[in-house]
Amino acid sequence: VIVGSSLLGGWLPSLVRLTHTRMETLISFVGGLMLGIGVFHLLPHAVAEMGSIDRAVWWMMAGVITLFFLLRTFHFHQHGTVELEEEEGHTHDHDHDCDHHHAHAPVHSHTHAHSHHLSWVGIAFGLALHTLIDGLALGASIVAEQHHEVFLSLFGLGTFLAIALHKPLDAVSITSLMAASGWSAGWRNAVNIGFSLMCPLGALLFFLGVQQFSENQHIIIGCALAFSAGVFLCISLGDLLPEMEFHSHNRFRLSFVLLLGIALAYGIGFLEPEHAHEHGGHSHGPEATETEHGHSHSH
Repeated sequence: VIVGSSLLGGWLPSLVRLTHTRMETLISFVGGLMLGIGVFHLLPHAVAEMGSIDRAVWWMMAGVITLFFLLRTFHFHQHGTVELEEEEGHTHDHDHDCDHHHAHAPVHSHTHAHSHHLSWVGIAFGLALHTLIDGLALGASIVAEQHHEVFLSLFGLGTFLAIALHKPLDAVSITSLMAASGWSAGWRNAVNIGFSLMCPLGALLFFLGVQQFSENQHIIIGCALAFSAGVFLCISLGDLLPEMEFHSHNRFRLSFVLLLGIALAYGIGFLEPEHAHEHGGHSHGPEATETEHGHSHSH
């Protein structure tokens, strides 16, 4: 399904007219969903797996910093199509400066073809690494779900939904830039297919890796979940903060869909087994006391 959603995102510019309003609404909803999944699901389950709030918070911070430096290096987390943003550059001048549309534009409206080429290569590479990390998050969620030994446990549902809804936003950035730099539809489809496979590859690598450490699986899964929580926080806030500053004219609608995304993430928690957040509190020996008291006594 994630592969399909990513492929669909790459084809969207040729199927649907992606207006500025539609893009910013979708970005706000998915940002709220990812923020909620990181806070309500990934971090609490990481604490439950490891039995240590301190360790979980450290790994969450590692996730935030890792993605932050990936973003700073490759500048890949910018959603929208070249055509959409060029149009916005001429028409978006009512209640805020026309340069504001650059916050979610893959390229600036005056960028030439060779710059498009360099942009899509960097964005594609950065998004590939980012999507591998998403796969790790999905793999960790599914493995943690299996450890609960509850039939049809749905802990992984939230992570899956967040990734599946976010991948089209990433794919459209790559394919629109390739189109602007003159690449054929065949090459765009090939790159889009390769990109769509990165998330399953990340999940597979996590599955294979965690099997090698059977005695410490809970710790490894907990670290991966906390790291993923940090990644989700960085992604969501990277999307939401520019929207808050640059789109005051749509503040009510964007705020509503943001809260809707957070509410959906919270609601998914009711589908999980009741003991899902208590898993680590009674099965990890001395470390469990860290969870019960909030922090370890090492400070």
